Amino acid sequence: MAKPFRLFVLLCGALFTLWGGEAIAAETVLLRYRGFGRAVPVEDLEILAETGEAPESIDSILSAAGQSPQNFQRSLTRQLAVRLHLLDRTLNSWPGEWALDQMGEMIHPPSGRSSRQALRASIILSAADDERISVLELLQNYPTQQVVLEVDRIESVYDRLSALLEPFSLLRKAGQSARPTLQEGLGSRKNNYDNN
Repeated sequence: MAKPFRLFVLLCGALFTLWGGEAIAAETVLLRYRGFGRAVPVEDLEILAETGEAPESIDSILSAAGQSPQNFQRSLTRQLAVRLHLLDRTLNSWPGEWALDQMGEMIHPPSGRSSRQALRASIILSAADDERISVLELLQNYPTQQVVLEVDRIESVYDRLSALLEPFSLLRKAGQSARPTLQEGLGSRKNNYDNN
């Protein structure tokens, strides 16, 4: 395990302990569209993600943005598979920081400050349990009480993260398919002995 990742895990554990076991996570999401915004509880987004139906708190801003609840649901719940150790290394690289800055224009704290660090933490926390990330998980795990989501750019969040990690997933797939399993290797040796 890489030293920066260990440090990050220890820091998260320490913060969790200091706050009495209650993790810091976004309670409300400020859905913004071209200057118009509405603060909605994260629970309303969870309802939309589960049912595909927009609660009243979300419906008007989706209408203004020209998004159907079903399209928004897909954007919230679309999953990206990642490897946690690879994700940590990638996000702490120059291209990773650049991608975090780009995504930080779409998901960020209301103050706009420290969005890179907050987004990095949210991504790592989202992937920690199942090595999968969705925009909804990013919002649920965002380490401030309120987070801003630019509604018309929700697809861009997924696309940027996917584009950042895609070369690494292709390398991982190529490496896995090029390496024979131990059983395959032993099987070919046995066949060589049988033929001699």
